[in-house]
Amino acid sequence: MMKVLVLNPPYVKYYCRTERWAARTRGRTLRPPDWLAYATAVLEKEGHETKLVDGPALDLSKRQIKEIVESFKPDVAILDCCTPSVYSDIEYAKLCKEIAGCTTVFVGPHVSALPDETARLARGAVDYFIVGEYDYTVRDLVESIEKGAPKNSIDGILYWQGNELRRNKPRQLIEDLDKLPFPAWHHINIWKYYDGTKLYPYITCIAGRGCPHRCTFCLWPQVMHGRRYRLRSPENVIDEMEYDLKLFPMLKEIMFEDDTLTADRKRLNRLCDGILERGLNITWSANARADFCDVNLLKKMKKAGCRMLVVGFESGNDRILKNINKGITTAIAKKFASACKEAGIKVHGCFMIGLPGETRNMALQTIKFAKELDLDTIQISAAVPFPGTEFFKYCQDRGFLKLRDWTEYLDSRGEQATFVSYPELNSVEINMLVDRGLKEFYFKDPRKWLGLVLETKSFSDFKRKFYGFKSLIEYFLKRY
Repeated sequence: MMKVLVLNPPYVKYYCRTERWAARTRGRTLRPPDWLAYATAVLEKEGHETKLVDGPALDLSKRQIKEIVESFKPDVAILDCCTPSVYSDIEYAKLCKEIAGCTTVFVGPHVSALPDETARLARGAVDYFIVGEYDYTVRDLVESIEKGAPKNSIDGILYWQGNELRRNKPRQLIEDLDKLPFPAWHHINIWKYYDGTKLYPYITCIAGRGCPHRCTFCLWPQVMHGRRYRLRSPENVIDEMEYDLKLFPMLKEIMFEDDTLTADRKRLNRLCDGILERGLNITWSANARADFCDVNLLKKMKKAGCRMLVVGFESGNDRILKNINKGITTAIAKKFASACKEAGIKVHGCFMIGLPGETRNMALQTIKFAKELDLDTIQISAAVPFPGTEFFKYCQDRGFLKLRDWTEYLDSRGEQATFVSYPELNSVEINMLVDRGLKEFYFKDPRKWLGLVLETKSFSDFKRKFYGFKSLIEYFLKRY
C-alpha cells in the first residue's frame, strides 16, 4: 500500500482549474475537483491511502501545504497542472519532493497539450508526466512505483531516463465508464464551492466524457477526453446521484458537467425516465447546445428536476459562429431560447468576445444578441486560446498571440487576461467590450435583478444570488 497525495495546488484566490478555461472567473466560481476526485477514488479502490487536498477551495497558503505534506508524508504526490499556473505548480511539486522525498506526478490539460515542454520546465521537480485521461494511468503508475517495476509498459506517460525523455505509447480512452468508482467526494467540504448560477450547495456529476462537436476553442475534448461522446449508463448515473444525496443530505443541485449532456437524446430520455421512476427528489442542471430544440424532451427534463441549462451561444454573428465550427446559427439559438422558455427551464448563456475574424461591430452584435435572447443569466469572457486547441494554433500561426510566458493568462490582479490582438480588434478593446456587455446585461435593466430577487425561495438561494452579485461588483471595483 502506498500513501498518495492528490493535490489541486493553490494559486491565486478563487482560481478554478476545472472550468473550461482555468482562471479566476468574474463570478468567482469554484467547482469541485471532479477529475482529481475520480483518480482519488480509483487509487482508494486499489487499497492505497489517498488524501485529496483542494488548495484553491480551502484558500491554503504555501505554508499550510508544507504542513500537510510534512504530516501526511506521501510516497507519491499527484498534482494538477494548468497553463496559467504551470510555474507555480512546478514549485509545489518541488516542495513535495523536498519535504517528503516522494515521487511527483503531473496530470491535467497543460502537460497533456505540451508534454515535452512541461517535462523540460519541471525536470528535477516532477518525475512523471501523464498525457490525457489519467484515472487508470495513475493507478498503474503508483502500482509500478510500489513494486519497483519498469515504467516502459505504462501507457500515457513521459519520464526522464538519464538525459533522455522517454514517451510511452498513448493511453486509450476508457470505454466502460460504468466501471469507474464514484468520485471520492468524502475528501471535500461541499460548502466551499460556490457558483452564483447554481443552487447552494451543489456538486458536479459527469455522465459522459468527450464531445462529438468540432468547436475550435474548447479545451477538454481536444486535449483530454476526445471528440467522441462516451456514455455512462443511466442506471449508473442515477446511482451516483443517490450516492451524492446520501453523502450530502443538504445538497440542493447536481450539475452535469458533460461537455454536452443533450448530445445523445436517447440516453437523455432514459436518464429522465430513470430519475422519475426512482422518485429522486433533486434539482439538476446541465451543459447543452443551442441546437437542442426538442420542446417535449425539455418538458420531460423539467419534470425530472432540470432547473437550468448552461449553453454556449458564443456569438451573435453567424460568420463568427462558422469560423469557430460551432455548427449553429443565431436563428437556431433564438429557437432554442424560446423552447426553454416554453418548457420552464432557465438558461445561463455563455458568450465570448475576441473570436477569429471578429470586429468591434461584430462584438457589439453579440452584446445586443445576448440581451435579445431574454436569458436568465449570462457570462461574457474574452476568447482565450489554450495550448492544444485549434484556436491556439490559429492565433499562433498568424502572430495574434501577444504572449511572453504562461503567467500572462492572468493579469496582476489574478483576473483573466487578454493577450490576443487582431488587426481589427486589439486586446484592450476586447476587455472593454467584455465589461460593457456584462454591465449592459446586469445593470442597465433593473428588472433583471428584481426578477432574481422575487424568485428567491430560500435562504440558501438568497445566499448564492448574493454571492454572485457581490462577486460581479467586486470584479468591477477592482478593475476600475
